[in-house]
Amino acid sequence: MDLHLKDKAIIVTGGGRGIGAGIVHALAREGAIPIIISRSAEHNLETLKAINSEGYQIALDLTDPAACKSAVEQAHNILGRIDGLVNNAGVNDGVGLENGSYEGFIASLHKNLVHYYLMAHHALPALKASQGSILNITSKTAETGQGNTSAYAAANGGRNALTREWAVELLKYGIRVNAVVVAECMTPLYESWLTTLANPETMLEKIKDKIPLGKRMTTQEEIADMVVFLLSSRSSHTTGQIIHVDGGYVHLDRALL
Repeated sequence: MDLHLKDKAIIVTGGGRGIGAGIVHALAREGAIPIIISRSAEHNLETLKAINSEGYQIALDLTDPAACKSAVEQAHNILGRIDGLVNNAGVNDGVGLENGSYEGFIASLHKNLVHYYLMAHHALPALKASQGSILNITSKTAETGQGNTSAYAAANGGRNALTREWAVELLKYGIRVNAVVVAECMTPLYESWLTTLANPETMLEKIKDKIPLGKRMTTQEEIADMVVFLLSSRSSHTTGQIIHVDGGYVHLDRALL
């Protein structure tokens, strides 16, 4: 299926590693031109080298509000247009309620939510010109809870709410806004978390056993394929949707397991 993404300029935040890198690969396969924005030029360049097609990178720390504006300006200057924005950058940083703090909570919101708003805000004029689309990556933590991750859960609740709010506000411009919710997906950060546990292999098997479809982790490619479809004109009447790509992890009855 031709997704009509050839030569489309798509910003991907956090595109140097993990799910973001998977999205960059999927965009490249469709002939789009990904623009990776994350703080590690090394990771960005590794991903661009791997796709072996046209793409660009901007190394900035998006927790700095001024950097978000600069990132969008630089991205627009590269190709003179922005056809899509993928808000993906973030980290489950374990800022809880009992052992958290005001400073940690606010810092986490800047890592995980504030730049979603700022990137969309600054990219909006270009997206209006191209009638582009926005895709927000979010996490199951907003719906299921996880424990000891108040800030990350709050940020993802905000991501979901902004997806629907922006879909309404931007109807008049024909800009579609959707979200893809990630549950249990193997990424470098997920692997790092597993290594902190006493019995990582046992824990991984326990987690996989709770995923209804196939008893396996979701792959980065499965997330990326949904993202690319939602960015494309093949999903031209889809907006305001929060779509779970999780093998049924969040919604299917636990009695099935």
